[in-house]
Parts: sequence; C-alpha cells; structure tokens
Amino acid sequence: MMKMSSPAQSVYVFILGKNWKLSLAELVSFLEVRRCEFRIGNLSKSFAAVSSQEDLDPSLIDDLGGTIKIGKVVSSIPAKTVEDAFLRRNKQAQTEIKANFSKDRATEKILRLPLEKCVFGVSLYFESPRFLRCSREMQRFVGSYFKEELIAEGAKAKFMGFPRNRRLPQLTHVEVLKKGLIEKSAEILFCIGREQATIARTIAVHNPFEFQKRDVGRPVQRKIFSIPPRLAKIMVNLSLCAPGKVLLDPFCGVGTILQEAMLAKAQVAGMDMNPWCVKASCTNLEWLKKEYGLKDAKYRVLLGDSSHLSSKIDEKSVDCIVTEPDLGPPLRHFPTEHYARGIVDKLKPLYYAFFEEAYKVLMGKGRMVLVTPYIKTRSGSFVSMGIDEKAVTVGFRIIRPFERKNFEDTSLIGDLTETSSFIDIGERHKVGREIHILRK
Repeated sequence: MMKMSSPAQSVYVFILGKNWKLSLAELVSFLEVRRCEFRIGNLSKSFAAVSSQEDLDPSLIDDLGGTIKIGKVVSSIPAKTVEDAFLRRNKQAQTEIKANFSKDRATEKILRLPLEKCVFGVSLYFESPRFLRCSREMQRFVGSYFKEELIAEGAKAKFMGFPRNRRLPQLTHVEVLKKGLIEKSAEILFCIGREQATIARTIAVHNPFEFQKRDVGRPVQRKIFSIPPRLAKIMVNLSLCAPGKVLLDPFCGVGTILQEAMLAKAQVAGMDMNPWCVKASCTNLEWLKKEYGLKDAKYRVLLGDSSHLSSKIDEKSVDCIVTEPDLGPPLRHFPTEHYARGIVDKLKPLYYAFFEEAYKVLMGKGRMVLVTPYIKTRSGSFVSMGIDEKAVTVGFRIIRPFERKNFEDTSLIGDLTETSSFIDIGERHKVGREIHILRK
C-alpha cells in the first residue's frame, strides 16, 4: 500500500466528503493503523493537506469511504498572495503567483510533456466564502496559465469549462472518471486554505460505481434498513481494522459492514437473530469473494442474540466490533420530541445489554464503532441516545480521534480534539446516525 521514499517529504491533498469531520477522522485512523508518519497542515472543511515521508499509493483511495479525490502537491503559495490577487485584484500578486508556478515547474510536474493535444480541468476548493464571488475568475486564471505554458511547448491545449448553473468550478469525481483525467494526468486542483494555497495534480478519485455495485449489484438487498457501503467502509477504518484482524458485526443484517471488512482483508464474523439475514449475509459474502477474487477470505455468520454474544463468540477473541443495531421503526413523519424520546428509551435495554457482551468478546485495547439513532423532531430539535455514561460504566473508553500531535498548526483544529462522536444525517432524513468510537 505504501512504500518508503527519500527523506524529503511528499505532500498530498485529500478532498474530503460532505461530512468533512467524519472523512478526516477516517483518514487519520487509516494512516495511523498502517503506521504511516504524517502531519496535517493546510486544513479546511473541504480538504486536508497531508505531509508524509512515505509515498502514498493512489490505490489507497479504494480503501477509503470519505475521500473524494487525492492530489499530489507540486506548488504552494501564501494564501495572502491569493487574496491580494483576486479579492483585491492586485496585478503584482497575480504576477507573483505565475512566477511561483514557473519556479516550481508546475506544468512539467502536472501535465505530461511533450504533448500534441491536451484537454485538462481545473477544480477549485476553498473554505472562505469570500472567494465564492471570484471563484470562476480564479479558475480561468489558473487554466489560462497552464494553457499558455502548454502552447509554448507546441501543444494544442484547452481547459474544460463548467455549466453556468454549477455553484463552484469543480469537476465531480464522476466527470474525472468518465473523461479519463487520471490516466491523462489532466486535472489540476487549486486548494486555498487559511495560510497556504496549493496546486496539486489529481492522482486518484473516488469511484462511486464500485460502492453502487456492492449495494444494489449484490444478490440480496434490504433497502430500508441497510447501512450505505460508503459509511460502512468509513466505520471499518475508524475501528483500526487492518489485514488479518478479526472484525465482528453482531447486528449484521445482509452483511454490508462484513463486506467492507472483508475487502480490508480482515477475518469477518457476523451474527443476527433473523435467520433470513444470516442466509442473506452468507450469500452476499460468497458473491463478494467471487466478484473481487478474494479466494483466501474467511468469514462466518451465526444465528444468535446480541444479548448472549459471549455464548457464541469466545471471550477476548475479537479485534474490532463495527455495527449498526436497531435504530427504531421507520417514520413517515417527523415525530414529536416526546415520541422520539420514547423510541430511544425502548432501544436502550438492547444497546446496554449488548455493551456488556461486547466488552467480554473484545481483546484488550480493541475498538468498537457503533451507530445509535439520531432523530430529528417536528420542532427541528434532535433526540439522541447518549451512551457515554453507560459505556464508561461497562469499562469502555471514549475515543476522540483527533490528536494535536497530528496537526502542524494546532490553531487549525479548534474544537476537533473534543469530538467524540459524528453525526450523519441528510436534510430530509427523520432518523440519522450518531457514530461512536469506543475502546476496551
């Protein structure tokens, strides 16, 4: 996955998904469990710049659920210079930006030369809303610079435009895939943070079609109750799952979490009290083994009740538990706060009994990542379960995945170090997910 390079650090920019905190937590966990030395510098709600003394293989994007694109940084500019150039329309600052690109040989590092013909894209990412009004001007500025450089090299070059109704000048991951821009080394990322702006070459892009295949393409689906494969992969990574580890899902349903853990080369075990789900999981896992050529993959799926987990699974035999228990009944309308609290109260005995059993089967320092319901009420407030007190009473430690040691500038992380759970809920969803990370 990762191979050692020279002592000089490489810098990569990770374009994060909509739930940026969850995406960032997954990335940190993924790199940590693989013992990759890294530091996060330029950080915003849409991207994170990661410096590493190891070359990161572009294929690692297939192992991440919350990263949209990965780019390799070829040039950096002070953010103030970018502000002067475009917010204050300072011509000297614009000249400085071009000079910086030339000094760093950005064109040579991004686009393959020599070329006879080249079509490339430029995507902008920034946190400050101040850049919104001039974002298309910035995109044209960057695109024009590289176009002129290519023409000077004798190539016929043009850069891609965007539909007028598009809010931001960004190519989607689907567009990058369909136009083959990774293979052509032809997407440029311009990422503007608080202190630095970076130019990067896109080296990998998230493939939504693979997740779609593992969802609707598998033999058995259960649409209403299934966790999305993308989120399942994120949770598997948050558990510090790695090849060879034993991962358990005690509420496995049709096996979505087990599938993503199997792709991570874990030894997977599932359990469900519904015989139909046990059979469905086995069917889906067999399909996955054949579809992805996982001949040596090991799994077992048991029929059983999570409140008697230790009668089916040996104590201290599991490295990771990743699971989504019952989130309550499907809701046709937004409930009152009283009704929502009633749902949560009815579910507490199930969760609390499970905690006791999960603690028994986890190895020392093993992690558990689980979902609890997060219900939006008629008034717009939210009702959650609040499991921390019970988890600590059982013996679990609440994990906060963001540590200051991983950030070059601690002023960037604000309250991230206090984050102990993550909310995943769509605007129209009545019941969302609160994702917790616990350690034995």
